Amino acid sequence: MTDTTSKTKLAAIDHVAIPVTDVESSVKWYTSQFNCNIEYQDDTWAFLAFENIKLALVVTHQHPPHLAFVSPHAESYGQLKTHRDGSRSIYIKDPAGNAVEIVAEDSVPKNGG
Repeated sequence: MTDTTSKTKLAAIDHVAIPVTDVESSVKWYTSQFNCNIEYQDDTWAFLAFENIKLALVVTHQHPPHLAFVSPHAESYGQLKTHRDGSRSIYIKDPAGNAVEIVAEDSVPKNGG
């Protein structure tokens, strides 16, 4: 069991990215089924904001399915890439080979999500 009482602040998940075959139809489905806002959309990915998390819908030949964490120490994982939405991040792999995105805390909008 992990002792979480000594931590002052829990890590924040910024978003989860799931693979889709058609971004537009997936956005239409999610927005018709759930109360969420479209933060960004193009042919290869979309960002949907929910009350507690963001959901990225990604075309896998452009973006890997992944889990994204916000970190004030993102630069310690390597050189960050600046994305179209202005966020800066780096992709790493967990021990099982899953893609994990580390997003710089100072590049995440404070009003999103």
